[in-house]
Amino acid sequence: MSEKTILGVDIGTQGTKVALFSEAGSCLATAFRKSKLRQAREGEVEEDPEFQVDTVCQAIKSCMTLTHHEPQPVAAIALSGQMAGILGVNQDGRAVTPYDSWLDTRCAPYIARMNQSAGREIVVKTGGPVSFNHGPKILWWMGQRREIFRSIKAFVQPGGYAAMRLCGLTAKEAFIDKTYLHFSGFADNRQGCWDASLCRQFDVEMDLLPRIVNPWEIVGELTSSMARRCGLRAGVPVIAGCGDTAASFLASGATREGICIDVAGTASVFAATTRAFRPDERDRILSCGQAATPGLWHPYAYINGGGMNLEWFRGCLGANGPRPFSRKGFGDLDRRAALLSPNELPFFLPHLGGRVSPSWPHLRGAWAGLTWTHTPFHLWRSMLEAVALEYGIYKRTLLRLYPGLRLTEVRVVGGGEKSELWNQIKADVLASRVIQINRTEGAPLGAALLAAHGVGLIEDLDKTARQWIAINRVFRPSRRLSSHYQKRLSQYEDLLKILNAWSER
Repeated sequence: MSEKTILGVDIGTQGTKVALFSEAGSCLATAFRKSKLRQAREGEVEEDPEFQVDTVCQAIKSCMTLTHHEPQPVAAIALSGQMAGILGVNQDGRAVTPYDSWLDTRCAPYIARMNQSAGREIVVKTGGPVSFNHGPKILWWMGQRREIFRSIKAFVQPGGYAAMRLCGLTAKEAFIDKTYLHFSGFADNRQGCWDASLCRQFDVEMDLLPRIVNPWEIVGELTSSMARRCGLRAGVPVIAGCGDTAASFLASGATREGICIDVAGTASVFAATTRAFRPDERDRILSCGQAATPGLWHPYAYINGGGMNLEWFRGCLGANGPRPFSRKGFGDLDRRAALLSPNELPFFLPHLGGRVSPSWPHLRGAWAGLTWTHTPFHLWRSMLEAVALEYGIYKRTLLRLYPGLRLTEVRVVGGGEKSELWNQIKADVLASRVIQINRTEGAPLGAALLAAHGVGLIEDLDKTARQWIAINRVFRPSRRLSSHYQKRLSQYEDLLKILNAWSER
């Protein structure tokens, strides 16, 4: 009998990635389909949920074609996806709204409303501060799109919606897994359930909130029509999966306390792994989300579009800058920037779409301290440094909440992990080892681990993750530069506060 395979799917901001794995964890094929973000107005970022489903089917079919596998060996499919956005479905389980992206900032007034009415209670119960996430977005649809809102029977995320479509599920069968609850605004995360008191305070009917499941639960089976679109057999079990960030944490082997993770992707995410749920009541910087691994938690924070800033900057110079610069890729930019002294840099604020951790929705990006001696390469290095400095604030907040926690290492995943300069800056700012791992599949690998666990191919997620994932290159901090960056961190934090006060006038 042929070895069974597992499909891991991730519906990311840049596009959908699918990877096919063997039972032993070998990657047999990958496929990618680019997303289509709509940005018609200021603050608006949407996607078509059906287009997202199409990309899932196309990428799965491409994987199967690449490996020449018959449909039979696929044992299970699990999906991960963007976490903080929402979309509404009707009674039949079909989308009646676009996907309201985590990058969409139109719900900012409802963030203020939720914070004013129950900000502390929401943090204590959900583990996550109110920001550009589920609660304010649900209230935005309720308040600003009333006609559409009346047709909504459940709110879900892209991974959940794609799974519903693959299985033909209705709104009554809509689901959300526990790794998303800190973004919800309406959950008791410790208990893994919806909180009736929070729902009442904001007039949100609990029927609009989907059932809560574990990430490894089977939510349905592939229908005949969707099987044809995917190039698979009907009846393949579909596993709930988890949020893309949680899947990336699992894929990096963060299955034991003390392992930190840097997701250097479209969003720049810094997280730790702990055994305790501790909400950040005071600073409201860190969210505390359930891990995909049972019994663990991930306190983490992120920059809204930290990696996207680099694409934006290169695109601006590519279109308008000097010709030699416009042809340079990220590696070339890093090589030139690595020659510069850290003492020569201006400060960059990476919050072009507002600051998420904590929620400062009116803050925008900026450079400060520019002189005529600065070149585009100084600006580039300052953008890399800004993410590391923001991480420094996150780490300090983490150690205040968990004073006895021993942070063993920072494992870096995502497209930015290829940047040796960026990894070294992060090591110096955080005064910690930054480690590349031997896997590059990211969230689809985490989803595949959950798929295999869900159908019994593997028993222990921690043990299997450690078998599949090995350490690659290690970046060690410089004591001299770590001292330099502590001063820079204090200046950076002062600048953040000053510009946020200015932006809120």
